[in-house]
Amino acid sequence: MRWFTRMNARLHTRTQVSPSIVQTKAQQVLGLFVVSLLVSSVYVTQAWAQFDKTAWPAKVDTPKIEAIDLQGKAWNTAELSGKVVVLNFWATWCAPCKDELPTLQTLHDISDTQTVVLTINVREPAARAARYMQSTGMTFPVISDAKGELAKRWHVTVYPTTILIAPDGQARWRIVGDVDWSGAQANAWLADVRQNASLTHTVLKPVTPKR
Repeated sequence: MRWFTRMNARLHTRTQVSPSIVQTKAQQVLGLFVVSLLVSSVYVTQAWAQFDKTAWPAKVDTPKIEAIDLQGKAWNTAELSGKVVVLNFWATWCAPCKDELPTLQTLHDISDTQTVVLTINVREPAARAARYMQSTGMTFPVISDAKGELAKRWHVTVYPTTILIAPDGQARWRIVGDVDWSGAQANAWLADVRQNASLTHTVLKPVTPKR
């Protein structure tokens, strides 16, 4: 019995962990947790950075908008004059499009009358687009482009693609890829388009020389 007691005591002593070792291990685990959070944060931030924003080519005319949306409302360039138009091309078979659409809905909900979210559903039946809108509860205007004719006219080959149109009716920017349209970055883009259009239309009065 004495021999068993001594052996048990030795085993107990050997299996005890130093408090400093426990503290070190805890710090290492905490460090890994913090790094994991930072990486996750960076990933989420970059998830909305997968886009390519380029100026609309100066030598390419801006196509006119003449279409009727799924609700029967007619849209035309003349009616949209004086407004910033966010013209988005999407499809239900496009996963990045479906990730982006809720942010377009938010932009549609919070925008004033000087900003219009107008979307074009490409290469699928109008009924499918209507069902998708109904199932998701989204209400922004959708124009059906079942044959892809509008996409071709606007030189759109990758989805989603968004064209920012200035109040003067001229396309200013083409954004290829999904964007958080409810975020500060997109808001700055829209403000820039609106401001630059205002500057473009500023008429300088001639100065009459003093006699």
